[in-house]
Amino acid sequence: MKKQRKLFCERNALFFAISQKKGILLRHLRDLFSREKFAKTRSAEVLPNLVSERSSGLIKRGPGIDPVLQENKAVNISLASAQIHHLLIRPGETFSFWRTVGKTSRRKGYLDGRVIEHGRLIPGTGGGLCNLGNTIHLLILHSPLTVTEFHHHSDALAPDEGKRVPFSAGTSVCYNYIDYRFRNDTDQTFQLLLWCENERLCGQLRSQRPVGLTYELTEEDHHFRKEGERYYRVSKIYRLTRDARTGEVVEKKLILDNHSQVMFDPALIPPELIRQ
Repeated sequence: MKKQRKLFCERNALFFAISQKKGILLRHLRDLFSREKFAKTRSAEVLPNLVSERSSGLIKRGPGIDPVLQENKAVNISLASAQIHHLLIRPGETFSFWRTVGKTSRRKGYLDGRVIEHGRLIPGTGGGLCNLGNTIHLLILHSPLTVTEFHHHSDALAPDEGKRVPFSAGTSVCYNYIDYRFRNDTDQTFQLLLWCENERLCGQLRSQRPVGLTYELTEEDHHFRKEGERYYRVSKIYRLTRDARTGEVVEKKLILDNHSQVMFDPALIPPELIRQ
C-alpha cells in the first residue's frame, strides 16, 4: 500500500505553527469583510423563557487522567464562561465562540489544559475549552437556532462515566480558525447563561417567548470497532423535533455520523460493546 503523504502542517512543529498563524490571519480577514452581524451585547436582565439547560462535571477523575490538567481546565472554562454569560443573540445575529471569548493567554489567567494536536492529547494554554464549546452546542441543538460552524473531534477522550450520553463531548474549538458559530434566524431574542459552581459547568439558553417545539437527541447502533491498530467509537446521532403541544415528532434529522478515535486505553472499553 502506498504511504499517504503528510500534510504541510503535519511535518513538524514549525510547519504546524505556520499553518496555525495562516489560519488565524485568514479568519480575521474573512470576518473583517463579512456582512455578518455578530452578537456582542450582554444584559444582566434574564430573559423569561427557558429553552434548554445543561450541566456537566468540570473535572474527570480516573486511570490515566492528569488531575492537574483537569483542575486547570476548570479554571479555563470558568474564565471563558464569564465572557459569554448573559450574552443576547438578537434576530439576524451570529454567535462566535472566539469573537466572544477572545484569545486565551497566561496574562488573562489561562492555564495548561488538555488539547488535541495531531491525534494526541497534550498540554496547552487554555486547554479544555472544547468542553465549554460542547455544552453550548448541546444547548443550541435543543433550540430552533441554526448552527453555522461546527468542528467535531473524538468524543472518546476518556471512558464513559455511567450511562452513555450522546454528544457528551466532541465539539472542537481552537483560536480562532476552528470556531463554533450559530445564527438566530427566528423573530425573537435569545440569551446564553453560563457559569461554574461546585465543580460543574451550568448552562441555559433562554428566550423572550416559548418556541413551541421540544428537542431530543437519540443515538443508534452505538459500539466500538477496531480498525488496524486503533479503536473507534461508532454510532449515528439524531435530533428529534416534537410539537410541544402534542408531542408528535415533526422531524428526525441525522446530526452526526460518529466515527471517533478512542483516545484512552482500549482495555477500558466494555468488551460487550466491541464489534468485529
